[in-house]
Amino acid sequence: MGRLRDNRLGIAGWGYAGRYGFERYAYFFQRLTGLGILLYFSLHIFVTAYRAFGEQAWTRVMSGVDKPFFKLGEYMLFMAVAYHALNGLRVLFSELGLFMGKPIRPVYPYETSLKRQRPLFFIVMALAGVIIVMGGLDLIRYFRP
Repeated sequence: MGRLRDNRLGIAGWGYAGRYGFERYAYFFQRLTGLGILLYFSLHIFVTAYRAFGEQAWTRVMSGVDKPFFKLGEYMLFMAVAYHALNGLRVLFSELGLFMGKPIRPVYPYETSLKRQRPLFFIVMALAGVIIVMGGLDLIRYFRP
């Protein structure tokens, strides 16, 4: 067997795209938002488990969670879910071959990537941006007296 190459970048390689394009960053943020959503679900199960300890424990935990810091965290969760869901749909459509056009010879620069996938990415990210801004309006109403 040949010698395996060392992974010199480690986890830092997630964030450094080098000569790659925005697709690499979209993939990085897809991973990051997925891990954030997983963390939220874990914390949600932990907090919800306090219902088993009675009404006082539940009230105490819920009063601690009803702070501006947690409202901001909920909005960050909302942003992560919006990005993760819409980018996931884009990836699903690409993997199924939708919005790709007819197959062509894979010669660099890849025309399907430049003419089909990038416009779809920008449309999906614009839609995610609109959804995130609309969700932010609710956050602004919370902080406004």
